[in-house]
Amino acid sequence: MLSRRSLLLSGAAIGAAGLAGWQTPAFAQAPQLNIFVPAAPGGGWDQTARTMDEVLRKEGLISGSQITNVGGAGGTVGLPQFVNQWKGKGNSLMVGGMVMVGAIIANKAPVTLAQTTPIARLTGEFEALVVPAASPFKTAQDFVAALKADPGKVPVAGGSAGGTDHIMFGLIAKGAGVDPTTISYVPYAGGGEALAALLGNQVAAGISGYGEFSEQVAAGALRLLAISAGERQQGIDAPTLKEQGIDVELFNWRGVFAPPEVSAEDKDAMIKLVQSMADSASWKEQLGKRNWTPILLTGDDFAKFLAEDAARVEGILKDLGLA
Repeated sequence: MLSRRSLLLSGAAIGAAGLAGWQTPAFAQAPQLNIFVPAAPGGGWDQTARTMDEVLRKEGLISGSQITNVGGAGGTVGLPQFVNQWKGKGNSLMVGGMVMVGAIIANKAPVTLAQTTPIARLTGEFEALVVPAASPFKTAQDFVAALKADPGKVPVAGGSAGGTDHIMFGLIAKGAGVDPTTISYVPYAGGGEALAALLGNQVAAGISGYGEFSEQVAAGALRLLAISAGERQQGIDAPTLKEQGIDVELFNWRGVFAPPEVSAEDKDAMIKLVQSMADSASWKEQLGKRNWTPILLTGDDFAKFLAEDAARVEGILKDLGLA
């Protein structure tokens, strides 16, 4: 683990070499950071960005940050802005994940994550299937039975089309023998909007990362029917889909990316910054609090994973008729 002093010394050396992006005098203070969130406030990426900001400040790894939200279409609205307008800005990170991989493929987006500079895969999270507290569905089997009877009458809220939530709904339908092209999926640009639809009983169910629903589940406003883990998870009072005869297991991931055309020094500094954050007690505390699983993978290893995941997601979307 890098100490704060080591990181500052590294930042000072980079600054002396001409790293204008950090705009930090040698030894003066920790750097300013710009965090780009290609989604509306309230969702998982936004939560990740704001948790990062909190931890990085608390640990003294940055002196401050600015978070920019540009939502829409699973990140494919904001991604071109990040790639084109933030190009070469070495003090900037974008939060993204598996949702964006699927949305890029489903929307046939001209700008892809291959045009960014992968920095680190941070966390993983199982998906959750929830319903409003007043729902007649008590189990995932009840949900599937209704889906089999008339898929058009079981609208499900989630993130953007082609994202992880959509993929999970499609896999549940396919496993139940329902044509995935007939399901009623209602995409939202941000987790806050999807949650409002659920609480307002505008949809029959919702699918997203467990962390996005945990507070409302604990408050009794939502009922958790199942999670997409391979086995029950400590601290989560719900069976898995597999336990209920639905052979679906899915793991969502989130990570951070630098813009294109950043220097090698900038890239290395960002990797060290994220590594220091991930090693901190503050970050580990947040992981436990939010039920996020640490799956840190940095630099070139993350870039390799990203290419493999894109190929896997494309195959799933084609099978489901979503690409």
